[in-house]
Amino acid sequence: MGVQTQTESQAEVQTQTETLECNNKRVERGVSTQTNTGTTKEMDDWEECGSVELLLLEAQTSQKKKRDSCCDLEVFADLELPGKAGRQTDKDKPEVTATLTNIQDIVELQETGFTVRIQPPGTESFELQVSGQMLVVELHQVLMDHEITCHRTCFSLQLGGTTLDGLKELRSIQGVRDGALIKVVEESYSVRDARLHLRHVRDLLRSLDPTDAYNGVNGSSLSYLTFCTRGNEGNSLVKRRASERESVDCSPPEYILPGSKDRPLSLLQPVREDWKPLQCLRVLTLSSWNPPPGNRKMHGDLMYLNVVTMEDKELNITSSTRGFFLNQSTAFNFNPKPAVSKILCHSLVELLSQVSPAFRKNFTALQKKRVQQHAYERIAAPFQVFTWTAPHGDHTLDCVRAEETHTSYMGMDEHTAGQSRDWNEELQGCRELPRRSLQERLHRERSMFKTNSDFVAAATRGAAAVIDGNIMPINPGESLHLQMFIWNNLFFSQGFDVSEHYQPLGGNTAAHAAAICDLRGAQAIKEGLHILGTAVVDYRSVRVIAQTIVPGILEKNQEQSIVYGSNDNGKTVFTHPRFLEMLDKASKPLRIQHHQVLDHNNRPVELCSGIETIGILGNDGRPYILDLLRTFPPDLNFQFSETEENKEEVPKECQSFGYPCHHHHSLASLRPELIEAFVQHRYEIFMKIVSHELSQLTEQDKAAERSEEPVCDSNTGERAAAMDDIGQRKLIVVISDCCFISDFVEIRRTNVILKACRAVGSVSDSYFDIRFNPDVCSPGARFPAESLEEVQRQRRLLWEAAAFLLSHQIPALRDCLDHTVMPMDGATLTSALHQRGVNVRYLGTILMELDRVEETGRLGHIQRISISEIILRSAKHIFRTYLQDVEPAAFSAAVSHFLNCLLSSSSSCFPDSCSDELLSRRKSRRRRSYGARVALLGDSVWARLTSSELWARIKAEAQDYYHYTFDRCVIEKHNLQRISLLREIAMKTGIQLREYVFESRHKPAFGEEDVINMFPVVRHLKPTSSDATQLVQQAQLAVQQGLLKEGYELISQALTLFSSVCGVLHEDVCMCLRLLGRLSYILGENALSHQEKAVMSSERVHGIDHPQTIQDYTFLALFCFAGGQHSTSLQLLYRARYLTLLVSGDDHPQVALLDSMLGLVLHGLMEYELSLKFLQNALTLTSKYHGATSLKYAHSHHLLATVHESKGEFRSALHHEKEAYSIYKSQVGENHNNTKESLEYLKSLTQQAVILQKAINQIYSNTPSACIPPPKFSTPSLPAILQQLNLTCGIILIPLSAKEIDDLQAEFKGEEKVKAEELENHFLKQNKLSSVDKRQQY
Repeated sequence: MGVQTQTESQAEVQTQTETLECNNKRVERGVSTQTNTGTTKEMDDWEECGSVELLLLEAQTSQKKKRDSCCDLEVFADLELPGKAGRQTDKDKPEVTATLTNIQDIVELQETGFTVRIQPPGTESFELQVSGQMLVVELHQVLMDHEITCHRTCFSLQLGGTTLDGLKELRSIQGVRDGALIKVVEESYSVRDARLHLRHVRDLLRSLDPTDAYNGVNGSSLSYLTFCTRGNEGNSLVKRRASERESVDCSPPEYILPGSKDRPLSLLQPVREDWKPLQCLRVLTLSSWNPPPGNRKMHGDLMYLNVVTMEDKELNITSSTRGFFLNQSTAFNFNPKPAVSKILCHSLVELLSQVSPAFRKNFTALQKKRVQQHAYERIAAPFQVFTWTAPHGDHTLDCVRAEETHTSYMGMDEHTAGQSRDWNEELQGCRELPRRSLQERLHRERSMFKTNSDFVAAATRGAAAVIDGNIMPINPGESLHLQMFIWNNLFFSQGFDVSEHYQPLGGNTAAHAAAICDLRGAQAIKEGLHILGTAVVDYRSVRVIAQTIVPGILEKNQEQSIVYGSNDNGKTVFTHPRFLEMLDKASKPLRIQHHQVLDHNNRPVELCSGIETIGILGNDGRPYILDLLRTFPPDLNFQFSETEENKEEVPKECQSFGYPCHHHHSLASLRPELIEAFVQHRYEIFMKIVSHELSQLTEQDKAAERSEEPVCDSNTGERAAAMDDIGQRKLIVVISDCCFISDFVEIRRTNVILKACRAVGSVSDSYFDIRFNPDVCSPGARFPAESLEEVQRQRRLLWEAAAFLLSHQIPALRDCLDHTVMPMDGATLTSALHQRGVNVRYLGTILMELDRVEETGRLGHIQRISISEIILRSAKHIFRTYLQDVEPAAFSAAVSHFLNCLLSSSSSCFPDSCSDELLSRRKSRRRRSYGARVALLGDSVWARLTSSELWARIKAEAQDYYHYTFDRCVIEKHNLQRISLLREIAMKTGIQLREYVFESRHKPAFGEEDVINMFPVVRHLKPTSSDATQLVQQAQLAVQQGLLKEGYELISQALTLFSSVCGVLHEDVCMCLRLLGRLSYILGENALSHQEKAVMSSERVHGIDHPQTIQDYTFLALFCFAGGQHSTSLQLLYRARYLTLLVSGDDHPQVALLDSMLGLVLHGLMEYELSLKFLQNALTLTSKYHGATSLKYAHSHHLLATVHESKGEFRSALHHEKEAYSIYKSQVGENHNNTKESLEYLKSLTQQAVILQKAINQIYSNTPSACIPPPKFSTPSLPAILQQLNLTCGIILIPLSAKEIDDLQAEFKGEEKVKAEELENHFLKQNKLSSVDKRQQY
């Protein structure tokens, strides 16, 4: 996307290069929300939510005394790792005990740290725990957040009278050790320091205000875990006593109970007590007397502030180089002299505390609440998370917000005092940092992550400013869609076809898709190439591409810039040896084939990428790669051109599904996950062919050896008997025969490899190497005559890959029957498809495949989510064109009208009459009918849209793009939940709403005031820690082998590295915390600390209603119950069930899991009636999604039986347990433990029922001497309840001896090596024969 737009503008851009450290003094260990493509798949494999039981060995028992004699076998579903590691050979697998990084370095990073004393000015010193790896500037940040020193910003740190260097680590400074005294020394202010101080004070005053999180600014996002667990208390889950029994009402709200259809949206963001307004000032703003005149600057004045205290006292404050003081100015009279000569404070907070008692009181209370918050709630995330709902709050005065908005429009960085950053130089400089040692790699990756996060934030602000019209285009004469912009040293273009460049590929549709294709290509290239910083921002239905600027590209002509590739669809093609060398290294992991195309002179030109990929030599001497549109092979099932395909060329698997079919553009490509799966599949075929052929060859060679051995022995005897001329000639003949046999055997082995390579489509005839030509379907690529045969082979290979997707990967989605994958919304469904290499455009085919499954009802949730995703993605396509022609004043009315047409149950969907606020009231009163209201907006195209017209267009788009047909009543037919549909469309399009209702059929559901805002949807590159990723892979192998403690240590090390590179609010850190929590639980250790952090991190990183957040809430509830916090566990499960109902509805397997857990917890709390409600609903859902003969269904019956027994309802208990026993007996046999336990329980229930019936009969018989035994009603045992909870969540404890563990581990390792050893034996035999033949030659 870059060169087509950047090279068209010939303006000169003045840039100012700065180093990373100077750009931002506030160096932070940044935070991320995503990981790279390769890492994501492996990490998602860790976290697949399901119930497939994986046996994990653990040498531990609940009693330490028995540790030597027995241990527990843990079955933990969520730790199943079916990803790439399962396909690795022993040669490729790293050893569990040996890491790829220096363990000692990681241990140093994990050191406990030491304590220093901090001496602030004017107060007592205090102790602070620090780490040796902490930079001095990071200690500066810690003190700015500390309760005692939070009001200070402009200070230095001194040790023994020497000022500490901000960029040095504490351990490298002489004298910094345990007990060292570090003094906080006040420094003089500059204008920049004063502005940063004002911003910091503003942040402190608003630290408990969620407004920034609602508005999606300053890295703020929401977290409600403490609302569910702590309430207004200050204790975290970890600090509570295990024996604590909270007296909390266990009865859930009505909307939580099974059967309720009420989905109140207000409960998604409940009102927190600690978020109630605690106002310290009425007004804090910049004075109109700014800037200070020249004579006052000579006295040190920097700026003037206006303050109105809670006592309604107006203050005029001067910010000077020495601090803050009151001046004598008023609103109309400028008098900068001090009002009180003795009051001069270095901090604004100190000054306000002296002059306003209310400020001092409220600020102290505010800081106490702030420091009680968990650190994960206070830290700002560098990648902004937006919420699709928000309350309509009041707009308040905020001078900092106003000034930041102004500087943002001017393209200035908020921390660099009006300077702009050279983003390209920073990003490329970070990539060029050394990476020989672990410390160097951490420094490099930390710098890359921080710079990228800053770049994404700047790109997002710039893209919003472009759409809002706040930036002047560099080509103002063009139409709005073709205009380009330069702002803050970033280049912005829009996702439209400029100069018809994409016309052969699909026009505007191709231009819109090209941005994401380019971003995916850039993400796939790991190292070795200079790529531009790129971010794709969808804002108000317009796609904006933000890129760093190649040095010098705006000063050259287009023809002078390009030295590799083609920028005009193949009319002119260039190549360059430097780019070929670099791309050759990158092409191997991407499986891109070297190929030749014809240039403009009909001469063959060698390329190692798609023809659209551009190579440019910048003025800085770096080779830049742009437009990585065809990094991955094309998908021949979806084609843009109308050319007729040869039916013999198209595989039968593709024809059976109706492929190939027409697509909107020609950039449809196969996913990298599919390429890896296809190559792995071909490799297995290759090895089978080679193994079979070599085994036959071995047998033939053995037979040949046996037939030739007597001849060789007789000749040897002749040589020993006589050395005459005749014997020598015979010897020469024998040696020649041996040489001939050896060459013949070698030729046959070569032919075996050749046959196997051609059978699987390898580009090499001597070894396995599958590669793809990305230009096979490029409309502008022309191939030499001698390459046409190879091009046809490549085309057949692409068809085979497309057929593999249909025949192997899509049917593999049937594993949803086992619920190893349990999507809850469109995002998780998309992630599940991508893990298997299936593109979302195959959703229509997936629905066809689901209809062929025998047990279709068990995949009903997948069907509903797939249909919803097709509908909403089609609606998003229409919404994109719908909103582009709407005038800014009518945005809210147009969006609400579109939502009404899409989701409202009202038959009359007319635009809101209040869409024009400037209409007079008299005119509004006269026109009360809906028809008259629409007439006011009759000139607007968007206002004429009707519900029937919108759904007709959605139906047509679904048929055209996804090849799926549905009728108008699809919502009612498939029982789609409207609130879930609204959530999905809002998140996909960036709409932010407030509360509404769907029930009214006489009034549209959405009004103009319901649409609060529209936020940008951002996609960007996702750097992470490579060393930590390797540790995760090693931990994966350790856990697979049952080495849980080793896996725990490796995950802990990975957590240290991820945190060092990305900060604590990062998706990978969240994953590590989640796994540490579960492993700690299995190991019998305290898991609450890890899981509590994982939940908060998930809320902050993914969102408060993300399915992963729901999953984390579920496991935190389990850990809380195990820790004795039963009512807290119940509240967490209520929250998880509410979120699940909101996201997926009440007809989903996740609801069955939650209801089983809720029933068990309520049973433990002796709330039997409530327990039965949830367990009965769980039984119904389990029967539907797991089958009436499944073990989970039997378990649900057993749980109901135990509750009925506790109530004394033995007849019902017997009924349910008989059902459970029948299932166990038919599924696992009479000798299984579950069957035996069920039978024993049946006998116990029968005996109790008989005793109770006898007692009742004796009562009714009026027998005076009857001895009536008291009825025995079992009370729930909390350990038994916990055991059932573990079983429900996929955890089984099985006692094993130490010898059994060793045997199982040996068996596990032995099975892994069998196949490899068998194959190696074939090669060893052949090599042995070859070496014998060669020795015979000499």
